[in-house]
Amino acid sequence: MSDRGRQGLDPARGETWPASFPRTETTRQSRALEQFLVTLRDQPPSAILDLGGANQANISYLTSLGHRLSSENVLHSLDTIWGDPNLSESRKIEDFLDQTLNYQDASFGGVLVWDTLQFMPQPLLEAVVQRLGSVLVSGAQVLAYTPADERSRVIPSYAYRIVDWRTIHVQPKELRQRENYFNNRSVERLFQNFTAVKFFLTRDHLREIVVKR
Repeated sequence: MSDRGRQGLDPARGETWPASFPRTETTRQSRALEQFLVTLRDQPPSAILDLGGANQANISYLTSLGHRLSSENVLHSLDTIWGDPNLSESRKIEDFLDQTLNYQDASFGGVLVWDTLQFMPQPLLEAVVQRLGSVLVSGAQVLAYTPADERSRVIPSYAYRIVDWRTIHVQPKELRQRENYFNNRSVERLFQNFTAVKFFLTRDHLREIVVKR
């Protein structure tokens, strides 16, 4: 496992579990998920991409709406490819895109990004967003989560399971090195070639984002 993957807390650096990140499984309302799923309910059947890896809850819910689900564990690919010291940066980006986003243009009617963007180094992040723009059909949406104001160097990643059209089950997975600190403006710049970006700020300061292709 590379130093960009699972990490322990380092007390010598003053690190503790960030207070705004839940340490146990939680079930919460998500307005961004609601918008994403309501839009899907009004669309003809299409393929949806889940970048958090396969789980039966998401497969079952989205197929019940008539859609198909493809899953990619992008954080696992990040650990295995980006941590390889024998590859150049350009080769790492190429290999990562080939392994996780090797789909034809306009293949998907939506993408569940969850919290994965904040763990990608900037050159890879920009390449991934560009590729997402290619594999999405016009008008498709991207759902993403990121902390609104947390500045910790090491933060947890989570597994997300859809409970219903506005409820998400969140399970802590592992602590990881954080590569990006997003604010509204940086998110808008990142998705500047998309049609629209909408933010939902929650009570626990989680920024929920829906981006329209």
